[in-house]
Amino acid sequence: MGKLPKLTNLFVVSGFITIGGLIQGFDVSSLSAIIGTHQAVTQGGVTASMAGGSLLGALFSSLVSDKYGRRDSLFIGSVVFVIGSALMAAVRNLQMLIVSRIVNGFAVGILTSQGPILLAEISLPKMRGRLITFQQWSITWGILIMYFISYGASFISSTASFRLPWGVQMIPAIVLMICVPLLPRSPRWLAGQDRWDEAIQTLADLHAKGNKMDPRVIAEVNEIREKLAWERENGNGSWSELAKLKNSIRVYSGVFTHVWAQLTGQNAMLYYIVYIFQMAGLGRDTLVIASIQYVIQVVMTVPSIFFMDRWPRRRVMMTGSSLLAIYLFTVAGLMASNGHAVPGGLNGNPTVTWVVTNKNASRAIVALSYIFVGTFALTWGPIGWAYPPEVVPFAIRSKAVSLATGANWAMNFSLTFFTPPGFKTIQWKVYCIFGTFCVASLVNVFLVFQETCGKSLEEVDDIFSKESIWAFKVDSNKPSRFEVEVQRVQTMIKEGAVVIQEEEVVS
Repeated sequence: MGKLPKLTNLFVVSGFITIGGLIQGFDVSSLSAIIGTHQAVTQGGVTASMAGGSLLGALFSSLVSDKYGRRDSLFIGSVVFVIGSALMAAVRNLQMLIVSRIVNGFAVGILTSQGPILLAEISLPKMRGRLITFQQWSITWGILIMYFISYGASFISSTASFRLPWGVQMIPAIVLMICVPLLPRSPRWLAGQDRWDEAIQTLADLHAKGNKMDPRVIAEVNEIREKLAWERENGNGSWSELAKLKNSIRVYSGVFTHVWAQLTGQNAMLYYIVYIFQMAGLGRDTLVIASIQYVIQVVMTVPSIFFMDRWPRRRVMMTGSSLLAIYLFTVAGLMASNGHAVPGGLNGNPTVTWVVTNKNASRAIVALSYIFVGTFALTWGPIGWAYPPEVVPFAIRSKAVSLATGANWAMNFSLTFFTPPGFKTIQWKVYCIFGTFCVASLVNVFLVFQETCGKSLEEVDDIFSKESIWAFKVDSNKPSRFEVEVQRVQTMIKEGAVVIQEEEVVS
């Protein structure tokens, strides 16, 4: 039997890898169109159970990834998600729903931690941000598609109203499961397993149409070999390595990228957008009006795909934090000055205990909610997935990114569980809390988040190990060392001084 064909077009490969993002979006949105009928704590628990499972899956994924590779981890995640979706579609009671959500979340945790790592490790520096942004774009498509499926199914009078969308969730997981064998393995993982011939061929297939003598391939192999040798001499890749001083600031940066992205309040707002618009004084059309936010997410992520490798990462994060804080504090002010408490809840919904009565203020809140979503989609949305795999060294990348993704889901779990009680008890003040977190993230990024745009993963290692810990003191305008190395190799090839072999690169 012949070998299966391998996909080598980076954009096609990225499209299949980011099906994991589509799966996440489906799972995130699978409850949003039928929210509004549960008690606050119960609703929070059902929604947060997915995030709790994702936390466990993210932490587990590093064990699978280091042993079997990033690519094969996606297959395992897909299988688990199909099982969880089948359980969810067959749900008989609340307990079974929570268990199935945890199983699905476990799969999402694997997919969302290992997908971005694989994307980062197969990409050239000048297009890495763009390719990882596909992850966020895929998530937004998943949320939008599942929202409308759930909304349409909500008009069915039988249990099919929820079984249909929950069963449909497994379709992208089945597609990913079938396509995984066609995807390339991470060349850096292959090198880490001393499978250099496969690593070199994979780099050549992805970046040079199979030409092992391409300067970019030779430069990458040289960098990977040099950095891998150094890491083997100076660490063992164990969990204890994450706590060492040389790695701690890098692990911190990766973890807090996800933490700050969650603490903007974006995902908590998306889960409970129906509640927010009810608080704004809107009536029965909240589901349709809320869907506009999902369309905005999809549309506004597109510019990031084209400009993510041109915009400095630090500037994107700080701009996002500043604008999101302004929007959040403005909405809080509008709600506080134009609304009143509703004892017992609005229209029998105990979660909505505050309502805005001024129509102009309601329109402004809706408009700011849309602008908030668009701004997040341009800034923290894609950066949250792009930055963590970039800032940690290969030896601990799987573990550190798993920890960072685990932190993402831990925050997601906390926020989705406590947001409904927050709306119930402190109403508009929830926005002030998220706004304060945005200000804190602005300061944090300015101080310690290093610039990674346009730099190879191995070059980023040197920034953290040789430059100041204070990011604002580092000159981020230096020419990329990788591009300089490519130019050097090109010159040496012309002079006949470079040869690439299966086991080594001689230059």
